[in-house]
Parts: sequence; structure tokens; C-alpha cells
Amino acid sequence: MGEFIEKIEQAIADLHKGKFILIYDDDKREGETDLVTASEFVTPKSIRTMRKDGGGLIFIMTSKEVANKLKLPFLADMYSHIDDKYPVLKALVPNDIPYDSKSSFSLYINHRETFTGITDIDRSLTMKKFAELTKKLDNIDDGHATTMFGKEFRSPGHIPICVAAEKLLDKRKGHTELVVSMMKMANLSPVGSGCEIMGDDGRALQKEDAQKYAKKHNLVFLEGKEVIEAWKKWSK
Repeated sequence: MGEFIEKIEQAIADLHKGKFILIYDDDKREGETDLVTASEFVTPKSIRTMRKDGGGLIFIMTSKEVANKLKLPFLADMYSHIDDKYPVLKALVPNDIPYDSKSSFSLYINHRETFTGITDIDRSLTMKKFAELTKKLDNIDDGHATTMFGKEFRSPGHIPICVAAEKLLDKRKGHTELVVSMMKMANLSPVGSGCEIMGDDGRALQKEDAQKYAKKHNLVFLEGKEVIEAWKKWSK
């Protein structure tokens, strides 16, 4: 128990330093490890690390509270409202995801000060600015929040936003929920930046190899069940 608590505390301390932590979801879910850091501390170097050492999709994860304030739709829900006009969306309905019941993907954004939006500099700016925006939302009404969002960001862009379930780590226990839980326990902006770690065999990096990477780079490796247990204690 002591070692488990120590790992969580070290992970929180590292997030405050802008360091990465590694989170493995579960053998029975995706079976993937994500490189994760707090979006408010993201730098171009962070993006480089994710694309070079991770290799998966570089994205941000945020809370349902933030999504509600900014009126962020789930892409699947948005498609279902316009599939009469665009029948291809009806044909592409994501009703057979093998590891989950619903996709957490929302909009894809670029900050308006970016150029193409895809460079390390551009992507880190988009992520950092989104995290900064979320810090201003508590005392702002919803209408003004969406106006502020639109003034700073455009869509489509190169940064996907994933939205956590409203009840964190209740029914859905994906990386989005795990990461947002860690940000909340760390008392940071509820926005995390992450990327799946890929292996050289065309598959996700094996958990054991991800643990070796963490040890080599002096990073905390957390399993989803550890985050869930910590969240249960913290959110009582």
C-alpha cells in the first residue's frame, strides 16, 4: 500500500514539474500505455518526445465540466444530427468499437496564432492555450465561454480533444478518464496531453517494454487500477 501511495504522489509531483508519466489502462481494455503530461506545461520538446518516443495520436483530454462549459460536442453525436444531409456519416456510425461503448472524441482544434497547426511549436501552443483557457471558465457564463473559445481557436485543426465521462472512472475507465483524474488529484487544470506508445512490430508497445522505458527515463509508470484506487480515496 505504501509503495502504491508513493507512486501516485511521485506522479503528481512530476506532473507539476512538467514531466511525463506513463499510464497503462488495462489488459482487458486497449492494453496500451500512454505518455501523459499536464497540458498547461507542454512545450515543443514535449510534442517531440510524444511523436518520437510515443508515435501514436497526440491529443488532449479534458473533463466533462470543461466540455459542458464550452459546449463541446462528441463527434459521434454531432454526426448523428447531420447524417440525413450527409448519408456517409450514417454508414460510418461507430457502433462496433471492440473495447468501449462510445468514442470520447470531440472537436479537432488549432490555436489561431498557429500556422499549419502541425509543428511541434504549433501543437504545443494549441495545447497550452487550451489549458490556460480552462482556468478562466469558473467565473464565466456559458455564452461568453464559447465566444472566448472561438476567438482563440479554429476548427478543424490538428489537436483532437477527448472528453471524459461525467462520472470519472465509474463506467468508463479509459485513458481520458484516468488522465483527467490525475490532473484533478494534482490540482492542475483538468487538461492532459497524451500519446499512445507504439512498438516496432506494428502494435502497441508491450506493457513490460513500457515499464522498461519508464525506468530508463526515470518516469513513473502507473496502471489504470492504481489510478482508480487513488481516485476512489481522493474523491470520497
